[in-house]
Amino acid sequence: MTTIYFVRHGEAEAGFGAHRDPGLSELGRNQAIATAKHLASLDPIPIFSSPLLRAQETAQELAKIWEAPISIEERVAEIPSPIEDLTDRSAWLAKVMAGAWHDLPPNLKTWREALIDCVVSASSDCVMFSHFVAINLLVGAANDNPAMVSFRPDNASITRFESDGSTLTVLGLGEQAQTHVN
Repeated sequence: MTTIYFVRHGEAEAGFGAHRDPGLSELGRNQAIATAKHLASLDPIPIFSSPLLRAQETAQELAKIWEAPISIEERVAEIPSPIEDLTDRSAWLAKVMAGAWHDLPPNLKTWREALIDCVVSASSDCVMFSHFVAINLLVGAANDNPAMVSFRPDNASITRFESDGSTLTVLGLGEQAQTHVN
């Protein structure tokens, strides 16, 4: 059995509808440091990050402690938006999050399946730094829940999964908060 520690990035400087790829805010950096200190008690394991800056900056804190590299994993990136205009993008995301994954267009169903496959097929224990929607889709897949949002992981929270190579199980949800998606 493989354990995957799935970390939501720290608070971003800007939200989904304000910036395409923001870094962390000051609070987000502090959250990343606290999460890294918590994970540092583990023996070092591979670190993977979404290609987005806020996830990479969150992962960097643990990589510094472990003196380990970060591998970029495209499949754990944020849900890809088909909308270019930032204001319209935010409205699109709100609509998507209110629905169910089976209502997604084919390209986003493909993204979801690649995300799930990435985590289910992890060959060793690892830490993955990712995003709100991605974490929710994994929890939904593990619990057979079609909702796009089944819980509200706080920034820099850790959700633990276990995989036997074909199924995904939730070992523990990360801390929850009434945060906005950023």
